[in-house]
Amino acid sequence: MPNKVTPRGAYPHVKVVGDFIFVSGTSSRRADNSIAGVDIIDEMGTKRLNIETQTREVLKNIDRNLQKVGASLKDVVDVSTFLVNMNDFAGYNKAYAEFFNATTGPARTTVAVHQLPHPDLVVEIKVTAYKKQS
Repeated sequence: MPNKVTPRGAYPHVKVVGDFIFVSGTSSRRADNSIAGVDIIDEMGTKRLNIETQTREVLKNIDRNLQKVGASLKDVVDVSTFLVNMNDFAGYNKAYAEFFNATTGPARTTVAVHQLPHPDLVVEIKVTAYKKQS
């Protein structure tokens, strides 16, 4: 399917276990395998990796995956974020706050990692959601 991002390994994007929904680590990769938040800034092909754009796209991708099982970002109870560079924390936090409230939002852990599966990725997020199944 051309409009569907497929996993890059032997795992599902979403796994439902009882009332819990687990979303695998998600990036800003699009269905065509391009990556949101990669800006070419000169004729030499120099790239600017935009943490805010990537964070927004990651959370939108997560929301799309949750919607496939009848849930949404409102059902997220725990977030684990992996940043390649902790200097991106402020931009990540700014974009994250567009989706979640500091008081009512999910619990969250953010850690720095050495690298992600593609050199243009600066953030990956995995979540756990809770939605009572009928």
